[in-house]
Amino acid sequence: MFSTQILVQQMARGLAKHAAAQQVTVAKNLANADTPGFRAKRMTGFAEMIGDPAPGPRASRPSHLNRPAEYRFEAREERGNGNPNENSVSVEAEMMQAARVRQSHDMALAIQSGFSRLFKTALGRSS
Repeated sequence: MFSTQILVQQMARGLAKHAAAQQVTVAKNLANADTPGFRAKRMTGFAEMIGDPAPGPRASRPSHLNRPAEYRFEAREERGNGNPNENSVSVEAEMMQAARVRQSHDMALAIQSGFSRLFKTALGRSS
C-alpha cells in the first residue's frame, strides 16, 4: 500500500517539476517574441513523456534497481509559421500554454496536499 502511495507522490513531484520546466520554456519564448529568427520551443507533455519507455533497464517494482524515477525534460524547436522575420513565437499561444502549465502545477500541488492530509489522518494527526 505504501509503495503505491509513494509512487503517486513521485509522479506528482515529477508533474510539478515538468510544469516548472514548461514555465521556463514559455518565459523564454515570450522573452524572444520580437527576436528575428527565433524558433519557439515546446516540451513534450507529461503524459506522453511517461508513456514512452526510456531506453535501458526499467524497475518492475519499487525496490527494483533501488533508484527513484527521474524524468528528463527537453524542449524541442517548433517550425516557423511563415512570419516575415522567421520568428515562430505566437504571444497568444504562449499565454494559453502558460495557463495550461499553471493547471498542471496546481494539480500536482493538490495531489501532494491530498496525500499529506491522508497520511496525517492515518497517523491520527488530522488538523
